[in-house]
Amino acid sequence: MAYKFAFVMDPLEAMLPEKDTTFVFMLEALARGHEIFHLGLAGLHAEGHQGFAYARRCAVARTAPHTRYLDDGAQYRLEDFDAIFMRKDPPADDNYLYATMLLSLADRRRTFVLNEPAGLREANEKLYALNFPGAIPPTIVTYEIAKLKRFMEAQGGEMIVKPLDGHGGESIFLARAGDRNLNPILEAVTRFERRAIMGQRYIPEIRNGDKRLIVLNGEPLGGTLRVPRDDENRGNIHVGGNCVKAEVTPRDREICRMLRPRLERDGLYFVGLDIIGNFLTEVNVTSPTGIQEIDRLDGANLEARVIDFVEARVAARAGAARLATGGLDR
Repeated sequence: MAYKFAFVMDPLEAMLPEKDTTFVFMLEALARGHEIFHLGLAGLHAEGHQGFAYARRCAVARTAPHTRYLDDGAQYRLEDFDAIFMRKDPPADDNYLYATMLLSLADRRRTFVLNEPAGLREANEKLYALNFPGAIPPTIVTYEIAKLKRFMEAQGGEMIVKPLDGHGGESIFLARAGDRNLNPILEAVTRFERRAIMGQRYIPEIRNGDKRLIVLNGEPLGGTLRVPRDDENRGNIHVGGNCVKAEVTPRDREICRMLRPRLERDGLYFVGLDIIGNFLTEVNVTSPTGIQEIDRLDGANLEARVIDFVEARVAARAGAARLATGGLDR
């Protein structure tokens, strides 16, 4: 059965066909005969309690042109779509927050939203990990430089510091006792104690790679190690990290078991976990990526598993709606 899938995301033409996870979601949906629609945050609006989307039907392809619009756009009720993928890249700023509130107006009896808007509002990608103390390294969140220094000393004189609203490795520093730049680093990241930041124990296994584990409905699908350059502490791909093949380990599965009940409760169906050594460091929920890298390394097709999941959720809603209306279509 053909469905209508809407993708809330950055500009269509800005997608990277060899990298972006959203691209392969769209490609897989088209291959199955579904219609796909694009809209940005500004395309979402409301009239009274009804949510609307101004969206354009589109197509994507591996060969050039990789993206194209098929119409000039139209206004749709949110319930006109069978599924809505919230795939806007960070930052999760005020406009992103407002967009999740508008998406919350969608009638879940008719439209499946991935990820659940309320869950996206709940899950700051740094702070959400604090809900799982058995998975994370020693961690502190504070505005105060003195507390950060005490924490660092307790961790052996090294720690990683990062802002709570950062993404893609932005403003992540390795802080060391005795470094003459320590005070300037902590002043800069805390903005002279006007911004809370996170400090975490430095995990030496980062030299072997920062694992991105793709998780669907609480179960790990696959992972890749993002290995930092010799002159970097960050493994993020866009700062030069190299993706290498990685197995899903027993510890990875243990971490997923810890997270699954909370992820299910919050409607965070598709997430990317950042794991260094045996520790969970972040839970990426806004627009997790990494599928294309894992596909190439493992000879996999993880996007098919995700679209299978979405189709099953849509079909279940359609079946429930038919029962509620005595077998009539919605």
